[in-house]
Amino acid sequence: MTTALLSPASATRAEADAVSAPLPGRIQAAYTTRFVAAAVHTDRAAFHLRSGAGLHPRPGDVVVARIGRIGSHKRIETPESRKAILFEGALVMLAYGHRYAADQFLAHVPGGLEPCHMVAAGGVAGRVVAAHDRVSAPTEIEPLGLLADARGVVNLRRFAPLRNDPATLRVERPAVIGVLGTSMNSGKSTAMACLINGLVKSGRTVGAAKITGTGAGNDPMIYGDAGAAEVLDFTDFGYATTFRLDMPSIRALTANLVAKLSASRPDAIVVEIADGVFQEETAALLRDGRFQRTVDRVLFAASDALGARAGVQELRSAGLEVAAATGVMTSSPLASAEAGAVLLDQGAEVLGTYELALPEVAERVLAGRGPADR
Repeated sequence: MTTALLSPASATRAEADAVSAPLPGRIQAAYTTRFVAAAVHTDRAAFHLRSGAGLHPRPGDVVVARIGRIGSHKRIETPESRKAILFEGALVMLAYGHRYAADQFLAHVPGGLEPCHMVAAGGVAGRVVAAHDRVSAPTEIEPLGLLADARGVVNLRRFAPLRNDPATLRVERPAVIGVLGTSMNSGKSTAMACLINGLVKSGRTVGAAKITGTGAGNDPMIYGDAGAAEVLDFTDFGYATTFRLDMPSIRALTANLVAKLSASRPDAIVVEIADGVFQEETAALLRDGRFQRTVDRVLFAASDALGARAGVQELRSAGLEVAAATGVMTSSPLASAEAGAVLLDQGAEVLGTYELALPEVAERVLAGRGPADR
């Protein structure tokens, strides 16, 4: 491999005291690395591992690692989204990434190829710096080296099918509904799937996307199961996670996802924003002018009445139109009644998660100010 074939960033890495080695035998690729894994399968001889003290991984760089002590994550999600059982000593292909998960881990990309952790079943490598006290220790990994080819270290974005170029969204689009929540596990994905299903039952063609979060196949597949005609997310643009991604890139993701889905001319697009409204990237996105011009209405998922009221107030103070509150709280008739009472003066109704699968309810969420009124 010669420096002339490398990008400037890769050339800098090549100047480090790095060692090249052939790929080992069986490597279990993860969901986040599915596009890279397909390229390796096509031409395995074109790839090798690079290791050495001078290598410093970046978010999205692909690493081959050996599984050490198995902890919280006992399975790895394959490119086909099968949950494969992990065994100590197994070799896996992951992508480095920062992770923000209030119910699980806070993790960052380490400075080198030292032992670290598998911080998401979808295939994210990082060093855990904080964890929820009800979560067991993270699964340990020993990096063998960064995946590389003739152009240098392999990053997910190089093999992703879509590019996150700056976008202006100068395309005709349908109404776009955003789904947000108080936190992870507030019921966002289930509510979004039910809304998609209700719109499809009413005769609508629906596109679905997940703009931010941690790479995994579960949510996109649920949206497809619900009837979405096309489903995309940030991993299709080469991001393992969006935590600590700069705002111009997140803004471009929003526009590019909606533009790609709009190309097939669906009747509606539903997009999910991960985590809670106070998560750093989400809080900034909600107040971003491009986001507000792209998303017409918001469906808000909460775990209780207090969270519903606070969330609706926060969204409206940011300038967003809230269609309704839903989520985990609607599993309880008492919690739903409480939320309905405290949201009366907010003008937002409470809709049961599975009510959203009723065509007439889904149409009610879709109704309101459309793109032409913005």
